[in-house]
Amino acid sequence: MLLGRTPDGPIVGRSVVITGLGAVTCCGVGVDALWNELLHPTLSGERRVPDFDPSVWFGPKEARRLDRFAQMSVAAAELARLDAGALDEDPDRTGVIFATGVGGFETLAEQVLVCDRKGQNRVSPFLVPMMMANAGAANISMRFGWHGPSEAICTACAAGTHALTAAARLVASGRCDVAIGGGSEAAIQEVAIGAFTNMTALSTSGESRPFDVRRDGFVIAEGAAALVLEAKDRALARGARIYAEIAGGASTADAHHITAPDPEGAGAVACMELALEDAGIGPAEVGHINAHGTSTPLNDLAEARAIAKVFGEPGPPVTSTKGLTGHALGAAGAIEAVASALTIFHATIPPTAGLEELDPEIGLDVVAGGPRPFTPAPVISNSFGFGGHNGCLVLVPAG
Repeated sequence: MLLGRTPDGPIVGRSVVITGLGAVTCCGVGVDALWNELLHPTLSGERRVPDFDPSVWFGPKEARRLDRFAQMSVAAAELARLDAGALDEDPDRTGVIFATGVGGFETLAEQVLVCDRKGQNRVSPFLVPMMMANAGAANISMRFGWHGPSEAICTACAAGTHALTAAARLVASGRCDVAIGGGSEAAIQEVAIGAFTNMTALSTSGESRPFDVRRDGFVIAEGAAALVLEAKDRALARGARIYAEIAGGASTADAHHITAPDPEGAGAVACMELALEDAGIGPAEVGHINAHGTSTPLNDLAEARAIAKVFGEPGPPVTSTKGLTGHALGAAGAIEAVASALTIFHATIPPTAGLEELDPEIGLDVVAGGPRPFTPAPVISNSFGFGGHNGCLVLVPAG
């Protein structure tokens, strides 16, 4: 990753690798549940995390004082840290950058009703620490006793990708030796569903069909994912398992509309090109694209046009994991980064669940029907959010 540019040329940072993965998704708790379902998708309808049990991670009092999104943040981070093995980290040189779209929305909605029905004096004193968007990051750093940067990113559906890019730069710059990046969301609540429904963003069929001619909106999901990022030389020295390297990332803005993407994908094009430049690779070297692919008519077509402008048609094989996982808003980019790392590690591209008939306006090679063998190569993971926020992450095999 680049740290900046000077008149003498670019400043290249330390190599950053992924040594731990954690996921809490509608597929279940754990990375294996996510990967197995990605390869052989069966889910449809509502995308809640099944049987998530906070008591596995928290005592009764602590669980009551954390919103579901923060509970899942900590759970995903614990899983990723366990997966990474013995980090032997210096707490002062270890950080957390965690994302969310809306934070503790369930708690806020509940307490608004309490205030309305029972009065102001009955509002929970824990409302603010439960609803605040930084609660995920804060509780992770407190759980582990890490004193490095602990920050939250809230850029709608691009937040997870932005958090991972920022966490990787903490390591690339030398500020941290280890960082956890990721995102969490738990907003399947009637007010949120009503809002998304009334703005015609949700699927009326209840099915997520990225790039399909019948796509009619996204399926809202909840979940969390966390990645342990580590300086490559450090990871090698301790004999860590390495899933992939984060080689680059980028962020741009459409500056077009608060909810609709630029129809020609200009901001997305710029973001992908900048991410590739940051990684020091060209479009021809990319072997797979993990698309944002929300299953909304406007997003999928705009993203397809953007991909075609950067990579040509049909371009590298494309997948949208949201056909399976639905759209977990601020957690989506982190969940998809886990999938991208596993795609490289297992040399297999998951199919796009829900895709049966490719939109004839989309000339991409969208993987569907079953997994596809993959010779590990650079993977670009896209996230594009309300507000025109664009994020792209480049993962490469760790050579």
